[in-house]
Amino acid sequence: MKTYEYEILSFPMDRKSSLIEMQAALNAKGQIGWEMVSISSSEFANIGHTAFLKRGTSEGADVGGTR
Repeated sequence: MKTYEYEILSFPMDRKSSLIEMQAALNAKGQIGWEMVSISSSEFANIGHTAFLKRGTSEGADVGGTR
């Protein structure tokens, strides 16, 4: 069975360079197999963005102690 692990990133939009920094962070995650599945505006990130990422894991792997 295909399994996934997930990561949540927050990006406050408090500087002019924030979008460039967000793009660089997402590109870095993409290089190691993460895929962004959703993004939303978020008050939790000081009216910024919250990105939700996932990547496949090895079948039957113990991810985060959940097995």
